[in-house]
Amino acid sequence: MPADPALRALQWDVFCRVIDNFGDIGVCWRLATQLAAHGQQVRLWVDDASALAWMAPDGCPGVEVRDWHAPPPAAAERAPDVMVEAFGCEIAPEFIAYSALSASGSDQKPVWINLEYLSAEGYVERNHRLPSLIMSGPAAGWTRWFFYPGFTPATGGLLREDDLMDRHDAFDRSAWRAAHAAATGSAPADGADGADACWISLFCYEPPALPALLQQLTRRVDAQRVQLLVAPGRPAAAVHAALAAGIQGENGPQRLPDEREQLSIAYLPARPQPAFDHMLWACDLNLVRGEDSLVRALWAGQALVWHIYPQHDNAHHDKLRAFLDWLGAPPSLRAFHAAWNAVDDTALVVPDAATRAEWTACVRAARARLLSQDHLVTQLLGFVAEKR
Repeated sequence: MPADPALRALQWDVFCRVIDNFGDIGVCWRLATQLAAHGQQVRLWVDDASALAWMAPDGCPGVEVRDWHAPPPAAAERAPDVMVEAFGCEIAPEFIAYSALSASGSDQKPVWINLEYLSAEGYVERNHRLPSLIMSGPAAGWTRWFFYPGFTPATGGLLREDDLMDRHDAFDRSAWRAAHAAATGSAPADGADGADACWISLFCYEPPALPALLQQLTRRVDAQRVQLLVAPGRPAAAVHAALAAGIQGENGPQRLPDEREQLSIAYLPARPQPAFDHMLWACDLNLVRGEDSLVRALWAGQALVWHIYPQHDNAHHDKLRAFLDWLGAPPSLRAFHAAWNAVDDTALVVPDAATRAEWTACVRAARARLLSQDHLVTQLLGFVAEKR
């Protein structure tokens, strides 16, 4: 949908600190590009932009990336109309002082938004759009607004490009699979385009159940061969370690075989965000992690499993249960999540074709609910129009 004419020329300053694993910058880059697609001008302030070299090698018109430690904009540059503080990263005091000085003598101050982490827990609906008065400093008297992405109509929604589902529906998964085989120099498992194989993407941390997954995949899944696509970094390292360590058998540790006719493992290079989306669209089962890839797996509409970021106090267990409750996950999908996330001692069981179909139906029903709601950028634009 086109941007509101009153919002076409607004200057958005989005702030991001990269904690680890590139999830923060991934979300912020999608946010920035989708704002730009709605006619907005965006400055993205980030303390480590290195991941954008592969995540977004071509950049995006309307989005300017600036180093977190760079000085505030010069006098000739446009002052912010909107400041977005992603994930509680705390905007630099120098920028706040600059914004306060730029707004002095004006009745219209920047709309200051704290964009929070994604969760399905009940507090999200309660805290969404709540104000927080700034009590001290150069911006004393300003209001910072809490904006929560979420899965229900009472939240801020999820990031989604306006044309995403049109592109998804036009996607040729058989052609993608054949191109993957050609690029890797390997024959697809079962069939010229791998159509008869089970394709699984793996983007995870270091799940304790990974050796069990690999062991089961070395057997045929429901009489199918398996094509496993492993993301670079921690997922690839975890798979290499699991293959080397093997699994505990009746006679002690047994190394998983290097030659696996029924399982083909492809270690993928880092890829731009659209190419990552295509991989999710091409697979039958997506094992994802973090926030950005979970959302993209939901839009993909295939069976998915979420490896939630682990926390020392196990607070992530409640977050995971809340998501599964919202999703309406069947018992088999809940059990796999419990094993994959080490919630309890549930044994991991790789789903057969019938179970994957049940999971896919569950995800697509959830996606249909999400598509009936306004996405995050539409809601942000409306919120800013309301507060200006």
